[in-house]
Amino acid sequence: MKNSVLKKVEGMGAIVVNNGVAFRVWAPNAEKVLVTGSFNDWNKSQHFMEAEDKGYWYGMVEGAKAGDEYKFVIHSNGQEFIKNDPYVRQLTNSAGNGVIANRDFDWEGDSYTVSSWNELVIYEIHVGTFNSPKRDMPGNFKSVMQKIPHLKKLGINAIEIMPPAEFPGDYSWGYNPAHIFAVESVYGTPHDFKTFVKEAHMHDIAVILDVVYNHIGPQDIDLWRFDGWYENEGGGIYFYNDWRAETPWGNTRPDYGREEVRQYLRDNAMIWVEEYHVDGFRFDATSYIRNVHGSDNDPGADLEEGWVFLQWINNELKDKYLNKITIAEDLWNNAWITKATGDGGAGFGSQVDIGYVAAVRNCIAAVNDDDRDMQALVDVMEKRIGEDAFGRVIYTEAHDDIAEGKSRIPEIISPGEADSWFARKRSVLAAALLFTSPGIPMLFQGQGFLEDRWFHDRDPLDWNLADKYEGLLELYGTLISLRRNQTGTTRGLTGQNLHVHHVNNQDKILAYHRWSEGGSKDSVMVVANFRDATFDQYVIGFPAAGKWKVRFNSDWKGYDDEFTNNFTGEPEAVEGEKDGMPCQASVSIGPYAFLILSQD
Repeated sequence: MKNSVLKKVEGMGAIVVNNGVAFRVWAPNAEKVLVTGSFNDWNKSQHFMEAEDKGYWYGMVEGAKAGDEYKFVIHSNGQEFIKNDPYVRQLTNSAGNGVIANRDFDWEGDSYTVSSWNELVIYEIHVGTFNSPKRDMPGNFKSVMQKIPHLKKLGINAIEIMPPAEFPGDYSWGYNPAHIFAVESVYGTPHDFKTFVKEAHMHDIAVILDVVYNHIGPQDIDLWRFDGWYENEGGGIYFYNDWRAETPWGNTRPDYGREEVRQYLRDNAMIWVEEYHVDGFRFDATSYIRNVHGSDNDPGADLEEGWVFLQWINNELKDKYLNKITIAEDLWNNAWITKATGDGGAGFGSQVDIGYVAAVRNCIAAVNDDDRDMQALVDVMEKRIGEDAFGRVIYTEAHDDIAEGKSRIPEIISPGEADSWFARKRSVLAAALLFTSPGIPMLFQGQGFLEDRWFHDRDPLDWNLADKYEGLLELYGTLISLRRNQTGTTRGLTGQNLHVHHVNNQDKILAYHRWSEGGSKDSVMVVANFRDATFDQYVIGFPAAGKWKVRFNSDWKGYDDEFTNNFTGEPEAVEGEKDGMPCQASVSIGPYAFLILSQD
């Protein structure tokens, strides 16, 4: 290497330059470091790196190029360690060699920015099962890309991808990342992922990435004892080496107290934005970043440096990039997670609300109508985590809730008969409630066409169901369109305000008012029937007099030939107090049906 002759380049890992490849790595306890690879026939004594400040090492290999394979050779305390680059962008596999990636990509025309958060509708995807080329092989970014037009037609404007960083083997949920900078090799190359992001943007769809910073691995992690140093049988420089290392997934919690480790994790978040143009993040298990035990009330185990790390990421994204969203899976409904960092909060844009999914699933799953608890639904609809109604992500199906024996909603309604009338009717109720509740709604892959059983990383979606239940997909599309106010008649569904003014726990009827500023094309009235019965001339309160048009009726036969097709017409609200509202009108609503109304 000719480090003293050639001008040094900035950056970490393998950086392609005109005359070769520059390498930089952090190994503070190393005595000497070399780089080996296909460019030198894997010679481990040819290309030495020179020591820099703070334990960094740098070198240049002239003639090396993108596509070459490589590793670092680290000598420490009389031992030799062959390690993959912590910043490696591509590998042959999780236990294989690093690949020097060409980071160039044609982003021309990619000027996409995320929709306002109150208009987001998220669709969670697992790359390996979303659209598999064959049932016995994982899907990839190219196969997922084939279904982007389907998602666009459905009305989705944000895709959340379960972690796509390199993991051991070919099958995984992705929450066991071995190399957090590398794209999972079975899913494709870095170029494939960038192509997927650009294609999503061309369809006005954001890409939100699921990232795992609460632990690493625990398998196939070259970070483990990276430069030979460790204490207490711990993992070395990248990890805590005491009781703080312990997580439910192994003793591999990153050491947020080390400046270089925080920088490493920060750099990871930034490369997904800067190199891949992703539009936001869902941070996995943030409670285990801010507390050793993932607790919300255990100050002795708090990790203040973890909290500072989360603030750093959120501050930088907010300062540098327009409207990037960060979502915390914290699971404690702690308002400090979404408070501004200037007020001491973590600064997330939103957080997952685990209480919503539980209440809705419990209500929908009840076999007997009399057992449905309307007040439990009201409580989770009215709940806020902080001041912003969209400071929470709400859902009725997500990977954790429909896996390992926990079924999807149609299956819990009618076990073994997910296509039954009851399953179709009541699963639609859950979806309609989701899209009319305050919060950012999220669907899980296949939810619009009655995918049954549970989620498994070897069980791909059955896309034949999308054709079979085309009417139900149209129903979901209508709900999403109304939720996003694409017709210009339901602005209230993007607003902050909710008033549940009618709760009939005997007949199982709910009615509520959603609005932003109020008035025609803004105020939205919702009537939901959670009983297997038709109600004619059912009188409820309305916020204003005049005709109210039905924008959505889940009982329409166009959605399903076996639906009742109960017709409610255009209710005429007249003055007269009812349910604490100034006006009242009668509606007709079918069994397990849902109405959305507004005024012209």
